[in-house]
Amino acid sequence: MNRTTLSLIAGTTALAAVTAFAALDSPAASGAAPGAAARLPVERTGLLCPAPSLSDIADTSYTSFTPVTKGAASDGKARLQAADEQSADGPADPSKGKGGKGTGKTADQPVLTPKAPGTPVTGDTSGAEAPALIGTADGRFAPGWTVQETTEVAAGTGRGLQGVNCTGADTEFWFPGAGTAAGRTDYVHLTNPDDSAAVVDVELYGKDGAIKSSLGENLTVKPHASEAILLSTLTDQRQSDLTVHVSVRSGRVGAAVQALDDKVGGDWLAAAADPAGSLVLPGIPKDATDVRLIAFTHGDDDADLKIRLASPDGLITPAGNETLHVKSGMTTAVDLGDVTRGEAGSLVLTPTDQTVPVVAALQVVRGKGDKKETAFIPATAAVGTRATSADNSAKGTTLALTAPDGTATVKVTASAGSEGGSPVTKTYTVRSGTTQDVDAPVPAGLKGTYALTVEPVSGGPVYASRTLAATEGGVPAFTIQTLPNDRGMVAVPRTEEDLSILQK
Repeated sequence: MNRTTLSLIAGTTALAAVTAFAALDSPAASGAAPGAAARLPVERTGLLCPAPSLSDIADTSYTSFTPVTKGAASDGKARLQAADEQSADGPADPSKGKGGKGTGKTADQPVLTPKAPGTPVTGDTSGAEAPALIGTADGRFAPGWTVQETTEVAAGTGRGLQGVNCTGADTEFWFPGAGTAAGRTDYVHLTNPDDSAAVVDVELYGKDGAIKSSLGENLTVKPHASEAILLSTLTDQRQSDLTVHVSVRSGRVGAAVQALDDKVGGDWLAAAADPAGSLVLPGIPKDATDVRLIAFTHGDDDADLKIRLASPDGLITPAGNETLHVKSGMTTAVDLGDVTRGEAGSLVLTPTDQTVPVVAALQVVRGKGDKKETAFIPATAAVGTRATSADNSAKGTTLALTAPDGTATVKVTASAGSEGGSPVTKTYTVRSGTTQDVDAPVPAGLKGTYALTVEPVSGGPVYASRTLAATEGGVPAFTIQTLPNDRGMVAVPRTEEDLSILQK
């Protein structure tokens, strides 16, 4: 045969092989509907924890937990280690150049090493030099792996309790609720888990729209490094309510905003759920003395939202705050006061007419006078299959469950304790349109801290958050973490072999 014929045969054979692979890989080709995909445990999970504090008197604890997951691998490991590089002179100042100076430190010892799924493992550190952490888990440790970072600061800017769930890397984040006003010291923390540098833009949107500044453009985050960028170095404008947009030009990062106040404490502001027409912000504390809603829409159209509170008795409309008009490209904020009035509550935002994607968060204050403390509740995704919350204690933990669209049955399991105790499970019914602060189960014979897993059993979607509270020096210190899906399971299309495709 001549060369042309051989090339034609080789090309035809290669095309047939590619077509056969597509037939094996595609649900449509195999005759299986996309909804018939099997849900299997994930095999690898990565988490990033920001550097906890700049205070010399900060005490930080880390709690790692992987729920027991049916079908997970029989082996594997998880490690949480310091990022290789940290800024030598504290947070990066973009006005002095792009990126930050690293020390080149190498992480030798893990902060903690989990030993088995189903039992939390804790570690701790103190002071202002604690670095950001990069974690990986594979095999049996990967499905639903959760790490909570909790910091106590006794005095100074941001004093109180600060907590954040360590999150995975991504390429875009929205943070409504940040600020550069007098008395605020807010940082956006960027952590790069990969072997190549990430290039990031940090954009600010205030009450009048985008705040133009070249200082937030093309910021470089070195490989296996973390940078904390002081927001007030990006602009001369001092505003109480800003939306921070982190977008990654190349690579990927983990991102979180640390919002600190001279007078009313502070906390971590986690990224809000992706822009959507309807949003749920679950778990406003019963004794909240002030609640502030911050919203933003990036599209071309303004958004008009109906504001409702999911109370223990059903959906109600706050008097005087029935709706919110959000102008395109501008951050809008409204004070809701003590909207919960001593009862459990969650905020539900829905479009009054046209659906326009919005991001939103709540700034929540407890206490009065000079004994105030602050936390944040970003809009969050539903629990889905399962959500996991680590670092709970027998006292000071409140679990809030919200079912805005239909009555739901929810199973909540308390894990074994980090130092002893046996798991306990309870089932709850959450009526449509309500929020319940449930009496969360506590492990029998608890010693140490424990984890909660939340699993909807039937009914409509469920949204959840967990509040940790501890009174320190008369200050009602607290922190709130929302509980979206822990991403322990992944959909894998069902396939079947069809070699007849090679004969067609």
